[in-house]
Amino acid sequence: MKPLLIALACLGLTGCAGPAVQHYAAQQPTLDLVRYFEGKTTAWGMFQQRDGEVVKRFRVDLEGRFDGQKLVLREDFHYSDGSTQQRIWTLQRQADGRWRGTAADVVGEAIGEMAGNALNWRYRLRLPVDGTVYEVDFDDWMYLIDEQTLVNRASLRKFGIELGQVTLFFRRPASRE
Repeated sequence: MKPLLIALACLGLTGCAGPAVQHYAAQQPTLDLVRYFEGKTTAWGMFQQRDGEVVKRFRVDLEGRFDGQKLVLREDFHYSDGSTQQRIWTLQRQADGRWRGTAADVVGEAIGEMAGNALNWRYRLRLPVDGTVYEVDFDDWMYLIDEQTLVNRASLRKFGIELGQVTLFFRRPASRE
């Protein structure tokens, strides 16, 4: 039993290893959350189980409003099975350059660090699956490809074990309405 616990602990620790967001500090164009998400944006994505099977596809219609202090980002999800979901993020830049975010289904706060074209969010989300709600840890990475395109890749974990990944492609209009 003890060797199994040690192996699981090591798996959990090594599973979280990856580059620090500062690794992307010199990458251009520089990601500015307010500039990118203020107004309307559309995203398309999928959830894959850890074996690679795509189990859910979706489109997200986003609308962001910045009041000078907080960015409020409404996400309307439209899933391939016909279901819908809404998440409203309240995001605030901190004095140290990090971002903090809250949403109704986020446990506590999401903490985001930015550098260059990248943002790394870490948070715990209440995820409903077949009538049961699970709390899963998100390691969420966003990369600005060009002024209109943002790629998002997130790993979902429970007890340090990867359950799957979410991949999203955001596209904003070249000129805002």
